[in-house]
Amino acid sequence: MIKKEVFFVKFPIIFPILYLSILYLFPGFETQLIFITILLLAETHFGATWPFFLDKVNFPHIIKNKFSFIFVPITIIILCLVGFFLMKSLFLLIFFGANVYHVTRQSFGITNLYTKDLIQKKFYINTIYAFNLIFFLIAFLRFYIPIITNEDLIFLNITMMVLLFLTFGYLAYKFKISENFLTMVTGVLIFYPVCFVTNPVHAIIMGVTMHYSQYLFLTNKVLIKRKNQSENHISQNFFLKYKFLTVIIIYSFIMSVLSIFGKNDSVILSNLIVIPITGQMLHFYLDSQLWKFSEEHNRENILKYLVN
Repeated sequence: MIKKEVFFVKFPIIFPILYLSILYLFPGFETQLIFITILLLAETHFGATWPFFLDKVNFPHIIKNKFSFIFVPITIIILCLVGFFLMKSLFLLIFFGANVYHVTRQSFGITNLYTKDLIQKKFYINTIYAFNLIFFLIAFLRFYIPIITNEDLIFLNITMMVLLFLTFGYLAYKFKISENFLTMVTGVLIFYPVCFVTNPVHAIIMGVTMHYSQYLFLTNKVLIKRKNQSENHISQNFFLKYKFLTVIIIYSFIMSVLSIFGKNDSVILSNLIVIPITGQMLHFYLDSQLWKFSEEHNRENILKYLVN
């Protein structure tokens, strides 16, 4: 029986496979597929930041670090609004770059969490960084400066598959195939869809479903262990007991609807997409602070629940 941690964190390959299968078997349902994925995985994962961040165990840390947790987020909101309305093309490129960096850093963190051998860890992490940089450049050359055209895709995919095969083959030979090897493969393949999809939305969502799965599983694991350690968790009312689930469902529904408005013919409605985009940028930043295990607070309130 496959352990939940392998299925949802170390190698959640089922999610992009399912997404890809539906996309190509039922092309007429492309819009519905995008919306359902955003609703069930993407925005729930972004929404999970808030109950995770605004947990009472973090309040003293937030107050102590007002600049990092209050003033910087306010600045990010202002910059997102300015960037979206005054320089949208550049802003969206920055947004995609921040997305790739954020996802890569999570892949780094998960690899670092589970892989104990230092040499193996170094090889795996460098491989993840190298391929994600390559995929970012491919996305830039395909969707922002269309130097790579559809006619080039066969050659591009053959080249990337050979490179992946040689890299994975070498690492499998050097360190053997294990759960940690599969975790590295997950971190590498997350952005591979940039090599073959025609709609850039799929490049952001398809493989990143694995990232969403990882984040939801790990944040939920930490929050459950925190709650179980609390002395009064038995007497909590329904909302407090299921706060994590309630918050991410409400957040996901609102942000998913606003995301769909991005395709609306009305300028006012289409511009509402800036709200979920800003929420995502806040997620990228806040996570960089909350999962920074060089901070003692984060080691005591997050890391210890992941390793125990």
